[in-house]
Amino acid sequence: MASSDLPSAVAYFLHQLSILLFVPGSHFSLTSLGCAFLIAIGVVAWQRHRRGRSIRPRAILRALFPRRILLSASNFIDLTYLFYHVFLGGLLFGWAVISYQFLTNGIMGALAAAFGPTAPTTLPTFASRAVITVMLFLAYELGYWLNHYLSHRVPFLWEFHRVHHTATVLTPVTNFRVHPVYTFVFVNILAISTATANGVGGYMFGETAYQYALSDTNIILVIFIHTYVHLQHSELWIPFTGALGRVFMSPAHHQVHHSTNPAHFNKNMGSCLALWDWMFGTLYVPAKESEKLSFGVDPDDQSVHTIAGAYFDPFVRAGNLVRGAFPKQAPAPSLQDAPKA
Repeated sequence: MASSDLPSAVAYFLHQLSILLFVPGSHFSLTSLGCAFLIAIGVVAWQRHRRGRSIRPRAILRALFPRRILLSASNFIDLTYLFYHVFLGGLLFGWAVISYQFLTNGIMGALAAAFGPTAPTTLPTFASRAVITVMLFLAYELGYWLNHYLSHRVPFLWEFHRVHHTATVLTPVTNFRVHPVYTFVFVNILAISTATANGVGGYMFGETAYQYALSDTNIILVIFIHTYVHLQHSELWIPFTGALGRVFMSPAHHQVHHSTNPAHFNKNMGSCLALWDWMFGTLYVPAKESEKLSFGVDPDDQSVHTIAGAYFDPFVRAGNLVRGAFPKQAPAPSLQDAPKA
């Protein structure tokens, strides 16, 4: 059956799914998942070898895909979030792209008006592209950190972000366990941070400098996605310690972020880098040996693993917060309420 013969909704879904899985720069491409899988196999094999245990394919697969995770209610609701992302995620990100372009042009124009125009750079093209690539990657990381920090510190935003923290098991699909309101706020904060970097870079070079990218995704981010970003939402303990742990956000860093241990609350807000956490005092460097962690802000509440609990309850809780912040005004006193002489 040709794609033109499919119902429009099905055709749209399949098209979006193909972008998610088969575009090399996608955050969930099959190539990045394959790389993460190979790294995970290597880590498990090394851990078993170090403990003197046999290295058999079946044992490695059981370690990577335990039944308690695969069959958990938390994992099943994560899959529904994946379907949501395929359907609606592109619309939210598309809105932010327009904002990004508008803000970039506005920042370049404002800088030119304030300090005068600049001559085009004499640097080789590869140099200007390399600089803007690093600038945009750091701006992405800063925007990610800022959005994540606000989502933990602002009660209204937390009600939508806490959906992500209701996961009681972690798999790469947990990355999609985010509420639409959280996504909307995130992409617009990201648009502001990256547009600022792009506008400043364009003004510095006196012309538009294009980043090195793969399928429109910053090439540095693509490298991180193909190494350990997927493993951050797993239960495979891979820590970066010492100086390395102050620069890079290892899988263990993010697992600590999901921990129910109060010592871990509001720590490790970064995506690929731990730099901003280190600078702003939210860094927790994990230990070399695995820490005993549990996940899920509401581990005994099964409603968080339902469609209503995932999508609609956050609106109710956020609405209650707003009503509590703005109580109804007391009625004006009447003559009958006046004290008697």
